[in-house]
Amino acid sequence: MAPTYAQTFAEAKTDPAAFWLNAAASIDWEQKPTAGLDESRAPIYAWYPDGVLNVCHNALDRHVAAGRGENTALIYDSAVLGIQERFSYA
Repeated sequence: MAPTYAQTFAEAKTDPAAFWLNAAASIDWEQKPTAGLDESRAPIYAWYPDGVLNVCHNALDRHVAAGRGENTALIYDSAVLGIQERFSYA
């Protein structure tokens, strides 16, 4: 059974670094982080300080590789210009 919103919120509040490190497992990393948060220079914090991420891969490429390339990835809707366009992951 999936956790409730309240359970998820409590987990995130109790140990944010561990919560977000666990959440990081749901995306693809070039180099997976070993730490969720670096607090050594507080109040300047670094999330996933040793992780290396390819944002384009996670936003587009992984969806194409999973066979969803023709699905809609973005809807551009301009009320000002009256234009609506759809863009696929591919």
